Amino acid sequence: MLYHYTDFSAFDGIIRCAELRLNNILNMNDASEMRLFMNGICKAVIEKLEADGEKEKSRAAEKFFRTELMKEFHYSAYAACFSKYRDDASQWERYGHYGQGVCIAFHEEMMQKMTGGAVSLEEVFYQEDMHEHRLVEAFYRQIKDTEKFSEDSGALHDLMNDAWIQSAAFKHPSFASEKEFRLVVSPFISNEFAVEPKYHVAKDRIKKYYPLNLNRMCSKLNMHLSDLVGEIIIGPTSPQSIPILQDYLSDCGLNVLKNKIHMSNCPLRKPTS
Repeated sequence: MLYHYTDFSAFDGIIRCAELRLNNILNMNDASEMRLFMNGICKAVIEKLEADGEKEKSRAAEKFFRTELMKEFHYSAYAACFSKYRDDASQWERYGHYGQGVCIAFHEEMMQKMTGGAVSLEEVFYQEDMHEHRLVEAFYRQIKDTEKFSEDSGALHDLMNDAWIQSAAFKHPSFASEKEFRLVVSPFISNEFAVEPKYHVAKDRIKKYYPLNLNRMCSKLNMHLSDLVGEIIIGPTSPQSIPILQDYLSDCGLNVLKNKIHMSNCPLRKPTS
């Protein structure tokens, strides 16, 4: 299972509206880590070229990377976050409205089948030093083995697309205990991505997101939304009543999920005011 910790407002969007919102990575706390990853990859490639005596190609690569990194909004990915951990205290605190929210368990195998094109399911990796990352060697080989460096190289831009996708699933090693997965949409890699972005207007800003229609994605696999959900866990400090949640599920046409509700056993204390 992959566990999605959230509040009841987002839960309603997923269950009643069958819509999973993927938010812009640049609006998340992880934006700085995405930049850290990209800068780390670029720095490692340049250092590897310089160590090999490829001064001219190193300077050309540095210019290419500098130009590409300025396009981060064009390359920005959108993601929804999951954990491999069930009923986990840190997940409740960070993402489950301090334990007052809810956790939806999704079947990982079924989610993987729903991916393709601009949509991918990425396991988050936790790494501080980028020098041994596979993309460093890929960039290095592409630049070194090409007789004349060209910023218009299709192969280079394909690698850059791959790097931006990977950056959406990167975190500092101090977060490794989260065992996180991300459902990532990378609209920039496909002109055929049919989902239109939407905007959420908050009091302080406007946020862009991509809504994934879970009913549509499930129907393509000849399954129902209820087949995707394995369990619903009510947060350890939530006042939510199980009978009312069962009525809610029935009225949403998801009667089969009524018996998949559980209360959290996590001994998390209610936040003090």
